[in-house]
Amino acid sequence: MYDEKIRESVIAGSWYPGDAAKLRQQILDYFQRVPDFNIKGQLISLVSPHAGYMYSGQVAAYAYKLLYKNPFKTVIVLAPSHHVSFEGVSVYDRGGYMTPLGLVPLDDSLVSALKQKDENIKYIPDAHLREHSLEIQLPFIQVVMPEFKLVPLIMGNQKPSTCAWLANILWELIHDKSILIVASSDLSHFHSYEEAMQLDNVILDMVDSFDTKGLGHNIRARSCEACGAGPVITAMLLAERLGATQGRVLKYANSGDVTGDLGRVVGYMAAAFFQP
Repeated sequence: MYDEKIRESVIAGSWYPGDAAKLRQQILDYFQRVPDFNIKGQLISLVSPHAGYMYSGQVAAYAYKLLYKNPFKTVIVLAPSHHVSFEGVSVYDRGGYMTPLGLVPLDDSLVSALKQKDENIKYIPDAHLREHSLEIQLPFIQVVMPEFKLVPLIMGNQKPSTCAWLANILWELIHDKSILIVASSDLSHFHSYEEAMQLDNVILDMVDSFDTKGLGHNIRARSCEACGAGPVITAMLLAERLGATQGRVLKYANSGDVTGDLGRVVGYMAAAFFQP
């Protein structure tokens, strides 16, 4: 029996399969449909969507398949808060995250270092209680890297100052380590297929050109949308300081491509930032 401090899954059986064998097979099936390719250089950061697997799982597979050739021992997941608003960042510091594929342990030393570094990084229970955007990433990583340790960070707001502050703190703690950063984000929400493509192409262009300032400007000008814009911008700022000089959109699709309903769609992107 696991400790009561374990963060149990709140979306297994709905957002993704609750049965371990079915979940693993679904993820492997997604990977099989991703062409074999590799980035030429050191992978530093990924962007992955956070909708239910039936909608965005195939897109996410384009990001996570890279980990077969670029493994890490620790993964920092940056995710937006959908249910509560707060200043700073909430880090889960209890006993780990549970999914049908087993317990994801924490990188306790890095979690402790983050909390000691700044009082605005702390455990806020409500931030993790119902949040899907962080948990949805974990089964993919478990399939590829079953022994990884997690640093789960949920951003309470996505202001530019928060992004820069968090990127700086993370750089100070991990600049001499090999640690993957994952930003959890969907793109535009509930526009027509054509409108979504126009909005989302702005983000795709900014990511492919690794233009962090341009992305921030366009988000603020509402030329594009991303419900995890803060995590994405933070990951880009951090990746740049860690030596990344290139971004690459690995896959884009929206819910209309899956459901056929082109009236109100949600956009999904998989991307990587790396040092050639």
